[in-house]
Amino acid sequence: MPKKIALLGSTGSIGTQTLDVISRFPGEFDIEVLTAGNNIRLLTQQAKKFLPDSVVIGNAAHYHQLKDTLKDIPVKVFAGDEAIEQIVTGSNIDIVVAAMVGYSGLKPTISAIKAGKKIALANKETLVVAGEIIKKLVRESGSRIIPVDSEHSAIFQCLAGESGNPIEKITLTASGGPFLNYTSKMLQNVKPHEALKHPNWEMGNKVTIDSASLMNKGLEVIEAKWLFDLNPNQIEVIIHPQSIIHSLVHFADGSVKAQLGMPDMRIPILYALSYPDRYASDLPKLDLSHYPALNFYEPDPVRFRNLALAFKAMEEGGNMPCIMNAANEIAVSAFLAGKIGFMEMSDVVEFTMEKTEYLASPGLGFLETSNKRAREVASHYINELNKKS
Repeated sequence: MPKKIALLGSTGSIGTQTLDVISRFPGEFDIEVLTAGNNIRLLTQQAKKFLPDSVVIGNAAHYHQLKDTLKDIPVKVFAGDEAIEQIVTGSNIDIVVAAMVGYSGLKPTISAIKAGKKIALANKETLVVAGEIIKKLVRESGSRIIPVDSEHSAIFQCLAGESGNPIEKITLTASGGPFLNYTSKMLQNVKPHEALKHPNWEMGNKVTIDSASLMNKGLEVIEAKWLFDLNPNQIEVIIHPQSIIHSLVHFADGSVKAQLGMPDMRIPILYALSYPDRYASDLPKLDLSHYPALNFYEPDPVRFRNLALAFKAMEEGGNMPCIMNAANEIAVSAFLAGKIGFMEMSDVVEFTMEKTEYLASPGLGFLETSNKRAREVASHYINELNKKS
């Protein structure tokens, strides 16, 4: 029987690549649910091609237009954030691909976990914001999280067959983004269109900016803590510009396992969907003769402060990662809009972490409050910066 898929965030980068993967394996997967925030045009095209049972548009203002556009095909149309949270619990769904970007992906993923679904997790903010809560819900519900991020997929694959063997540490690799060799002075003059030109990966705007600032790696560090039950001192980051080695696991006996592959997100997406099996595919295969040198460098915490801020948030725990994430989302939006400079994104995050109320053991309600308050603090700080300029 084909695996029944609910794809949250189908019009984004991970969503469209997931659909590309699924289209390569007819009979293996059925799309049951597609959701998007605002992109009616692409959601309509996807619905007509894949004929899901249901589609949901997050922005309820688009409901009538979407319903009218899809009136000639047998698909149910819903709207609103609550509809997304509810639809993932359906008995007709085997796997929920959590590909919504940012904090908005948290509640639907929690609903899917409570319903005991297998989660192909691409929304790293879910574990960054509420890692302790998520882990507890997974234990209680019998749900399973399979990571989609290439780095976490690599760790997951390296740990296969290693149950009970002590891990010394893990190393997450980072490409370094487009500004690896920029000085601090050069980074101050970076424009959004430059930051959106990633040398290796095809990603959405928000994730691409995060990659350029190394915040993406910072979020992955916190996510790795929860995915693999690690202490902060067991996680390190190294710059690997070629993006061929996706991450490494160091074992207590001195052995190190690494997972290699081409920098193509469809490969870890396919693994998450097919797990525990591996499907033969026509996706790009690695030929090491094309890569005579693989380079590694220590990340620079002065030029790329976001990584250090993420480690600080992880070590403090509580609602601090939630505060950091909210501030970063505001900062990235402001940078893309030309309101602040590239280096000022870190200023926004650091200020917000200092000025927002901290709680060591927050519940989901307090995390929601923290998320809202941190966005207010970050936005106010950006407004003050603009007044001074």
